[in-house]
Amino acid sequence: MRIDVMKTYKLFINGSFPRSESGRVYEIKDAKGKFLANPCLGSRKDLRESVVAARSAQHGWSSATAFNRGQILYRVAEIMQGRIEQFVAEIVAQEGATPASAKAQVQSAIDTWVWYAGWCDKIDSISGSTNQVSGPFYNFSIPESLGVVAIFADAKPSLLNLVAGLAPVIATGNTAVLIANEKSPLCAITLAECLATSDVPAGVVNILTGKFDQFVTWAGSHMDIDGIDASGVSSKDLVELKELGSENLKRIYTFSELQSTKRMTNFMEIKTIWHPIGI
Repeated sequence: MRIDVMKTYKLFINGSFPRSESGRVYEIKDAKGKFLANPCLGSRKDLRESVVAARSAQHGWSSATAFNRGQILYRVAEIMQGRIEQFVAEIVAQEGATPASAKAQVQSAIDTWVWYAGWCDKIDSISGSTNQVSGPFYNFSIPESLGVVAIFADAKPSLLNLVAGLAPVIATGNTAVLIANEKSPLCAITLAECLATSDVPAGVVNILTGKFDQFVTWAGSHMDIDGIDASGVSSKDLVELKELGSENLKRIYTFSELQSTKRMTNFMEIKTIWHPIGI
């Protein structure tokens, strides 16, 4: 009789896979109530370390050309393509989906990642402008990345919601702290393995697993998080998140569309430049 080798699920911080600082895990079960895995129970210190890593990587990532970011995102999609069977197995186990619907979700997630990769060098064209002014000046509105963005992913569809939250944030030069949904965290760490073997620099994406309600409090009150995609947060927790986030004027949004340029532009700043016209 063969004994199954169970996968160990860790966190993803600054390009590495550490265990939680607390050393704690929590149990998740499959759709039939059978034990599935013990993901890490992320702590407040894990979140702080993720934000430090994201902030350190933000300048270099936002300074890369948009074309280069698009190439790097496309490479992630290529790696995801090679892991379709693993993603399918995890979705079937944690969501109770059929293999056919799970495979359709994985393919849609890869397509969504490619969609945002293609927008990397095009989003400036629709969000920036050359403004007409009365005087001997040029006036330009130029989009820039916001900074560090925390993302709360919804439970179902697990992989698709992860991609829809993460891809637009990093496509525009932001760095991310992705909090996987506590009910379906398996695809998040597999996605982290894809990122770790791609060209995404360390610290650009950090992925945590654990209790949503705790992370809502910690992320909302963290003064070095600039924006939050709260699409996976309950309406009750969203109220608390907005109250805490008001302390440093965090941009907090929820989205219903999986593919939308609003997911990109809402986490961008517009810088206006005045330049004299030479004679």
